This record gives sequence, structure tokens and C-alpha cells, in this order.
Amino acid sequence: MLPGALSLLALAVLISLGNWQMQRLAWKEDLIARASERAKLPPAHLPGPDRWSEAHWRQAEYRTFAAAGRFRHDYEVQVYTVLSDAKGTYSGAGYWVLTPLELADRSYVIVNRGFVPLDRKSPATRKDGQIEGETSVLGLLRAPEETNYFTPANDPAKGAWYSRKPEEIARAFNLKNVAPFLLDATVSYQAGQLPQPNETKLTFTNNHLGYALTWYGLACTLAGVFFVFARQRLKAGG
Repeated sequence: MLPGALSLLALAVLISLGNWQMQRLAWKEDLIARASERAKLPPAHLPGPDRWSEAHWRQAEYRTFAAAGRFRHDYEVQVYTVLSDAKGTYSGAGYWVLTPLELADRSYVIVNRGFVPLDRKSPATRKDGQIEGETSVLGLLRAPEETNYFTPANDPAKGAWYSRKPEEIARAFNLKNVAPFLLDATVSYQAGQLPQPNETKLTFTNNHLGYALTWYGLACTLAGVFFVFARQRLKAGG
């Protein structure tokens, strides 16, 4: 009885994992389709704070928005990253340059202005890119970056940032009325320009079907092994 019960339990777990991966597959395919469609829409004006609830901005993720304001370079942070398949000149280890854009109503939206290599982390090494005064920005609306167990925690006191999270940037500089999302800058690019914009990737890894087939395959293997085991037990007892 015990081997049978354990086998049924394991079989149920494996099938459940396969079903979960199929659900994730449907979610990922929907995300890919929505991101592609929204990125092609014409730019819209950035909504005000009254429409910054997650229910609102999630419906606009990956769409291009226009905003006008003044970059607060005194609140700039550099988030460590490794850029591959770059569209611009620079790639490899470096930083995303995230700068709050102060809007007319004194609210803020964090703009990912682009990538800089390791040796250009300091704003003093890229003064030409430090835009002063009123400016206009176009950018793809992005959610805060998701992290996992391997992502180090941000350490504002040491200026060490590893994930793009507007809430943590706002807290580090005591900023109020900060949008809970980011804008990834999309601007005309010139070779060697820093920060290097337009590096948002609209391609997503989608391995869920393979994972699902693996779990279902293991379930079939377990069922086959148990069938052989049970048959031998019946013969031995017969």
C-alpha cells in the first residue's frame, strides 16, 4: 500500500507542476503579444498621479509615453548590469543610469536614461549627457525590476544598486509622489552617446513548454515504473 500511495502522491505533484508550467506558458505568450502590440502604439502623454495605481499602469506597460520636466541629476543612481546584444556602441558590464524627472506638479518619474560602461559610472566622465533645464522625454513604461534569491539587495548608503526599483530610490532620497514605474528612454542615438539609450529588450525567454514536457515526461516514467512494479508484485503473489 505504501509504495502505491507514495507513487500516486508523486504522480499528482509531477502533473501539477506540468499544469503550472502550461499556465505560465499561456501567461508568457500573452505578455509577449501585449508588449509587442503596445510598443507599436503612438506615444501617449504620461498620466498623472491619480492614475498611478498598479491596476492602471499595468495596462500600459511597454507603451511609449511622453513626459516633460527637469532631470534631478543630484538624485541619479547607477544600477549594475551586464548588457548583451547591445544596439549601441557599448556592452558588457556596466550600469543603467536612473535619474528622477521632476514634473510640473512636483511629482517624479524615474527615467532609465541608458547604459554606461564601468569606467563611465561617474557623471563627471559624461558631462555632455547630463541634460540641464526643461526637457522632453519619450520612454517605454516599465514595471519595477523583479529580483530573485541571487540578486543582491540595494545598498543606497554605499551607492550600490543592483535592481531598478523606484520605491527604493524614492526612499533613499526622501522623494515624495514618485511614480511606481519607470520610463526606459527611447531617443535618437548617436554613436558613442552616453548614457546609451534604446536598450530595452522586447524579447523574452520562454522555456515553459519544455519545462512542462519534462514534468509530464517524468510523470509518465513514474507511471510506467509503478505499473511494472505492481505487475511483478501481483505475479509474485499469484
